[in-house]
Amino acid sequence: AKIGLIITLAAILHKRPATTIPAVIAALAVTILPWALVFGQPDLGTSLVFGAITLSMLYWANANPAWLVVLISPLVSAIVFSISSPAWYTWAAVITLIAFLSLPWRWLGALGTLVVNLVVGPLGKVFWNLLKDYQKDRLTLFLNPDLDPLGGGYHLIQSRIGIGAGQLWGRGLNQGTQTQLHFIPEQHTDFIFSAIGEELGFVGCLCILLALWWLCLRLVLIAQNAKDNFGSLVTIGVLSMIVFQTVINIGMTIGLAPITGIPLPLLSYGRSALLTNFLGLGLAQAVANYRQRLKFQ
Repeated sequence: AKIGLIITLAAILHKRPATTIPAVIAALAVTILPWALVFGQPDLGTSLVFGAITLSMLYWANANPAWLVVLISPLVSAIVFSISSPAWYTWAAVITLIAFLSLPWRWLGALGTLVVNLVVGPLGKVFWNLLKDYQKDRLTLFLNPDLDPLGGGYHLIQSRIGIGAGQLWGRGLNQGTQTQLHFIPEQHTDFIFSAIGEELGFVGCLCILLALWWLCLRLVLIAQNAKDNFGSLVTIGVLSMIVFQTVINIGMTIGLAPITGIPLPLLSYGRSALLTNFLGLGLAQAVANYRQRLKFQ
């Protein structure tokens, strides 16, 4: 689904660059259906990846950054309203001003943005109640896993212990107590970075991050030097998919992001995830190979 979304968005934005509101709406219309189906499974992690891909490709297609802020404002309103009502009023005023200054139809755009945020903001608590209990735990316990150390916070606590125990050089392959005694659940998939941190230490983690950074840098160069806009957009879609998954996965193993079940690209076990990443990298490599069109007799 991710690769299909990337190709479809690239085809749309190649023909209609996101410099107009109708073009942005067309791109969003393509995203909404697969996003809704995945979110309803429920699969919060993949639905977030869809959002990251769409926003990144719109930005690369020259969409006004202020439009993207307006686009995600309802989600921010729902989150802010759930935390603090006074802060939500401030946010509503700010986003209305941004809409007024950036949208083509100033008064209509500002009014529409305000109405949408006024409606969606208070519904944040309703959406929260629609989430499964385990999803609520994942979104809240990463802030303080000690509230449920044997339940929802167990994964994060054990992950932090494992990464901290690795120190600089790690305990050695197959020598980690957290990994070998299976204190870290799902250490071959979602929490593989914890196993790397314990057994290979800070140096091993740094090597992994440098390798992923080099891969992302190569994708940026391919996108910049692509022969046409379609290839450039496809590469940016693949790049955003890999970057978002990497940031969220590593963030959740160290407590900087909620646990959403997003794998670490090219490292986490999982045939479908690995196949998706390889397909994406294959598309990017094709863009690089055919930078200059070959002519066969």
